[in-house]
Amino acid sequence: MEEILEILSKDARTTPAEIAKMVGKSESAVKTAIRKFEKNGTIVRYKTVIDSTKVKEAKNKVRALIEVSVSPQKNVGFDNVAERIYSFPEVTSCYLLSGAYDLLVIVEGEDLQTVSNFVAAKLSSMEAVRSTTTHFLLKKYKEDGYILEKKSKVKRLNISY
Repeated sequence: MEEILEILSKDARTTPAEIAKMVGKSESAVKTAIRKFEKNGTIVRYKTVIDSTKVKEAKNKVRALIEVSVSPQKNVGFDNVAERIYSFPEVTSCYLLSGAYDLLVIVEGEDLQTVSNFVAAKLSSMEAVRSTTTHFLLKKYKEDGYILEKKSKVKRLNISY
């Protein structure tokens, strides 16, 4: 059944009939497996990757990646701090890391000031937060395994002397 998950992770629009052909199972078995994955939380949701630079009326939000160093709490480690952080509506993703920082928090806001205010007023002021480093996302080249802007090959003339 892992094959079904792999196929859906690459293209969630793949139909159960198409998946059945790919994995050599019946369509009903594939539908049952997908319902099971949805029910037990293995499949959390289906997502569309959108290149917002190609949507004319889209208001491009400011996105920041924030490295956060925190003091783990006794008996719960990083989980309670992470839960408090990811509960803020500005936070789109939150990950536990190895290395110099403990958490990677991805924040989205209407503008630079909104993100800055989040870091200053909400995140940095939390008792468990020791330090933060904020990186603003300037351009997306690849997201969720997909190249967003393919380069066209420039044909150059050969130069001979």
